[in-house]
Amino acid sequence: MKILYVAGREASYSRNRIIQRALAAQGHEVVACFPPDKAFKHYPALLWQVFLKARSCDLVLVGFYGQLLVPFVKLLTWKPMLFDMYITTYDTMVFDREKAKPGSFKARLYALSDWLSYQLADLSILDTNHAIQQFGNIVKTDLGKFRRLFLAVDDSAIHPKPQLEARDHFLVHFHGEYIPFHGVRHILQAAKLLENENIRFQIVGRGATYEEDMALARELGLDKVRFLDPVPYAKLADYMAEADVCLGIFGNNPRAELVLTNKVIEAIGMGKPLITRRNQPVQELLKDGDSVRLVEAANPQQIAEAILELKNKPDLRLAIASKGHQTFLNHNTVDKLGQGLQAILMEIVAQRGLRLSPTPAGKDRPL
Repeated sequence: MKILYVAGREASYSRNRIIQRALAAQGHEVVACFPPDKAFKHYPALLWQVFLKARSCDLVLVGFYGQLLVPFVKLLTWKPMLFDMYITTYDTMVFDREKAKPGSFKARLYALSDWLSYQLADLSILDTNHAIQQFGNIVKTDLGKFRRLFLAVDDSAIHPKPQLEARDHFLVHFHGEYIPFHGVRHILQAAKLLENENIRFQIVGRGATYEEDMALARELGLDKVRFLDPVPYAKLADYMAEADVCLGIFGNNPRAELVLTNKVIEAIGMGKPLITRRNQPVQELLKDGDSVRLVEAANPQQIAEAILELKNKPDLRLAIASKGHQTFLNHNTVDKLGQGLQAILMEIVAQRGLRLSPTPAGKDRPL
């Protein structure tokens, strides 16, 4: 098919890059309409491009952030539409950024934007059944137009690599924003508990709680934790490759109950044993003690114990890493994302009864 792909984020945004690769690998022609950055001020020009390009396309895929775009794209194109919701507005604004309280007028507006975009699309995608059920709990609607499609990451950069650095200590890695649901403060407290062990930490990133967490690090007197600024994706993979264990998320706010997160997928994609907090989304993909080591939320003691266990039990560490990576190969590569998208697109084609006719290349595509 010839697919018009429009999103509210720039072309370099990781989700946009990965989906374009996945669609191209399935043989589709992708016509991209992306803004130069995430500012809403670009939407009028973006929608004008949609209007100009839609006529020659078979189907529209609206990507993240698309809740505000879907109604306008629908009016401008009237094409079959797949909506890659990725993250709901309600969860982001109410649970993550805490811009509104549950039940408030603003919260209802956020839920309305999610509901309307879902209703207008033929089918929509979220990454876990838990997220889909949460959507239903918030907006009180039938969930029959949702399809689960696990997160994928750029496996051209994220794949097992040999450790190049000779060292005599055990290295624990974390990367991500300093925000409440990531729970960096709990990692720092775990590092304090392990200060007499031959264990070092590297933490890559910046974010809203950075200054607060740095103050905590100074208060704890941590001398085995290295703090690094954000790095390019390929370089991040190099840092992960040197680690013995990778960490996921550990916060205890509502947002942390709802997400799988890229860092979880990146860790298993690198073939590294992963420690992260227990929640339903993670357990849809990974099994505690088999392909991941799960701990309770906001629990530095359990984080420290899990790190020490994997340090002292190399066979367990290697087994968890191996099974985690096999799960990645089964569900989270760009190729697997492409296969999942293909199945969903063909479902829309069947639902709409779109007629297939030969293309000049001799392949069938819907008109």
